[in-house]
Amino acid sequence: MPNKPSLLIVDDDALIVETLGVLLAPDYRISSAPTRRAAIEVVRALPEPPALALIDLGLPPSPHRPDEGFALIADLLAHAPDMRIIVLSGQSDNGNARRARTLGALEFIAKPADPAHLRRVLEQALKADEHSDVQPIVGESPAITELRARIAQYADAPFPVLIQGESGAGKERVAQQLHAASARRGAAFLTLNCAAIAPTLIEAALFGHTRGAFTGATGQRAGYFEEASEGCLLLDEIGELPLDLQPKLLRVLENGEFQRVGETRPRFSRARILAATNRDLQAEVRSGRFRADLYHRLSVFTLQVPSLREMGDDRLLLYRHFRDQFARQTGQPAFTLTEDALGRWQAYHFPGNVRELKNICIRLQTKYPGQPVDTAALEDELDRRAPPPVPLARAANGPADDPEVRIGRAIEALSGTDGFSLDAALREQERAFIEAALRLAGGNMSQAARHLGINRTTLYNRMDSLGLPRALAGQ
Repeated sequence: MPNKPSLLIVDDDALIVETLGVLLAPDYRISSAPTRRAAIEVVRALPEPPALALIDLGLPPSPHRPDEGFALIADLLAHAPDMRIIVLSGQSDNGNARRARTLGALEFIAKPADPAHLRRVLEQALKADEHSDVQPIVGESPAITELRARIAQYADAPFPVLIQGESGAGKERVAQQLHAASARRGAAFLTLNCAAIAPTLIEAALFGHTRGAFTGATGQRAGYFEEASEGCLLLDEIGELPLDLQPKLLRVLENGEFQRVGETRPRFSRARILAATNRDLQAEVRSGRFRADLYHRLSVFTLQVPSLREMGDDRLLLYRHFRDQFARQTGQPAFTLTEDALGRWQAYHFPGNVRELKNICIRLQTKYPGQPVDTAALEDELDRRAPPPVPLARAANGPADDPEVRIGRAIEALSGTDGFSLDAALREQERAFIEAALRLAGGNMSQAARHLGINRTTLYNRMDSLGLPRALAGQ
């Protein structure tokens, strides 16, 4: 039925997929995939991303490790930031559960799952996905106050705005606020996620196409620039835009002129263009993956969305905001944090930013409606060992913070109740830098080795010692 919510199941066990399909098909429109890459292809092929995803952590090519599942969480949220992700996995130790939630998963369910419990979790996830068209920017910290002032200042400027910030910080919410504060607020606000569409189809999505322009083009269709008309177009994940398409986007930004795929006559767009990214586009320019002229055209105005680490007591305001919101949605009394738990909340660095905080509130409201939540219960939802990401503005210019901040994070990690392993922490840092270098290099091993300041043979040896599949080099 067309009114059923959509659900993506990602698991390489065909029997599990079939069983889940039989169980959930009466209530959901189900699509499935056995691998991370296949899952992204499914999402790109659908008319709109699924509302829910139910994924395993142990996926090929390394089904005995959680790495592919962790990467899939990040990939899915890059393609569809509002997707509600539930992890259903046999790799169910507390560390994996916390890491999955930090990356953006709403909940973690161990295999084998009780069918009734699984249904309840999916139903709660749908309720949590209910939201108003324009989300408010909550906070009173200097960083948020400055952001609001810049939004008001740039709202009616005719130039593009580049919105930068870490994953989960709320970049799309900022774009919506820019549009809502502008004179164009009565016109359309459209979002195109450049990561959510296959590279070969992005041009047609942006500019439209005529009948027969390419295989599958059975009719003519307007693109996002036409549909946005006098309104606003947000190009999310702009760093994913293919290099060969960037000159065409630059042309539209400069004079509003574009052509539908398969047409020769020019068309014109008056849409206001916003762009968002969690990448360091200046580093992308230096590496040759993003055009310098396009970067300068997009960044006439720049908004930096602060991380939660920069927002101080706003963490408490956001806790109350989301707790009360989900209490209203579920029709249940709100949970409360004890005094000690409030202190722990304030000390936690929220590496997943607002998205992580919001998901924690959803889980606590679901598990403890109307009840006090102590430090032990809260601790189960936190990932103490996840290092905060390096802010974009500082990523290319040395350390993200001063030594005292780093020492404070180390004290927090060493104070954990589960014990601490220096070797494990260093291996995790090494793994992160190697995967980052491979992504920056587009899978080219020689270039990745140069990023890391080591030779190619050493890079292979370190990947093998960390259990990283060499298939990463081809991604």
